[in-house]
Amino acid sequence: MMEWYYATLFLLGSVLGLMLLGMPVAIAFIGANIAGAIYFMGGYGDFMSQASRGIGQLLNNAFPSLTTFNLIPVPMFLLMGELFFFGGLANRMFSAVEVLMGRLPGRLSYVTVAGGTAFATLSGSSMGSTALLGSLMVPEMTNRGYKKHMSIGPILGTGGLAMLIPPSALAVLLGTLAQLDIGKLLMGGIMPGVILAVMYVVLIWFQCRLDPDAAPAYDVDLPPLSQRLMLFARDVLPMLSVIVGVILLIMYGIATPSESAAFGCLGILLLCVIYGTLNWTAIVKATAGALRVTVMAFLIIFGSATFSALLAFSGASSGLLSWATSFDFTPLTMLLIMFGILLILGMFMDQLSMMLLTVPIYFPLASQLGFDPIWFAVIILLALEISFTTPPFGLLLFVMKGVAPPDTKMTDIYWAAMPFILCALGVVALMIVFPQVALYLPSLVK
Repeated sequence: MMEWYYATLFLLGSVLGLMLLGMPVAIAFIGANIAGAIYFMGGYGDFMSQASRGIGQLLNNAFPSLTTFNLIPVPMFLLMGELFFFGGLANRMFSAVEVLMGRLPGRLSYVTVAGGTAFATLSGSSMGSTALLGSLMVPEMTNRGYKKHMSIGPILGTGGLAMLIPPSALAVLLGTLAQLDIGKLLMGGIMPGVILAVMYVVLIWFQCRLDPDAAPAYDVDLPPLSQRLMLFARDVLPMLSVIVGVILLIMYGIATPSESAAFGCLGILLLCVIYGTLNWTAIVKATAGALRVTVMAFLIIFGSATFSALLAFSGASSGLLSWATSFDFTPLTMLLIMFGILLILGMFMDQLSMMLLTVPIYFPLASQLGFDPIWFAVIILLALEISFTTPPFGLLLFVMKGVAPPDTKMTDIYWAAMPFILCALGVVALMIVFPQVALYLPSLVK
């Protein structure tokens, strides 16, 4: 058996080498896992015998991770988001929120945060949400005279809320990979998510007060109060009720996260039927979108399970843990180092790929350092999202550049993202100082 550092170098080097050759991340991990299984698990004998034993052992370790009940919320939450968009509910909610904001300065920025959070939370895709909102809201705000930081910044900021506020498919995936209680993890993100949303609102208000020309006021036809109440009850409250219902079902132990996700999906489907927006085209597009992301997520889980098994079997996991804990660093310093690594990885990988690479290493190390796993997972969720918008190479920055008006420079996008990144970092700091921000609601789960 080779030394742990050679085993780690072999496994990680194989993954990175295949990625540099242009392979999709999930396929690169599976290819590296097959090579590692043949070497580490194949035993002795000719190559075909080694390959047969190694790959057989690999499959035996991987398939139980794909047949767990905890994964059922993933396709359900994704289907909720796709139906929310293709069923026309998203447009109804956006339009209603815009009218309800009235003559509030910077109201389109608030609409972007509110509506974008709802869509990104349900869809589970920060990149998809950014592309949609960038193409939908930025031209409208530009026509209204909004400065770039007021139109671009809120869109980049909504992703952090999507990672935290249930229903979050990515939180379910992280909890599955790290073998956490899914219900408690979903609850753990609510309070940090609400605090982050309030910070975004205060930030937009402050930016409008500091520079009123950043979001020029314009006349709108404000309907009577009775009509606004009707609009809220018809186009906003039902969608919010589905999300709140999913949360309450989990919190009070009425249903498991999997059952709650199914109820949520059924709720969105019934709303589409009630509003008369459900048709065959919407069903096909929603199902295809959910299926595409689900298959990718399951490939990621398959790769992660086998990668974790190889790290353990080769001795790399225990070696890495011993090496990391041998330094005279405080737990807080180690947390900041892990956080910084995620920020760097976010310049080159998507969130699922980062989970695949880091979860098998990070969570055993967090256990050794004495971190609460739910608290640590919520911090990881925030780190994953912040890394997506970190200049100069965060992936969401380039997605935004692709859909923003042609005169938008990368420096404009960097400056627009920075205040929202600082808000997210502020929430991380708050969770470090007051862990109950993330742990209070999970303690109430029955």
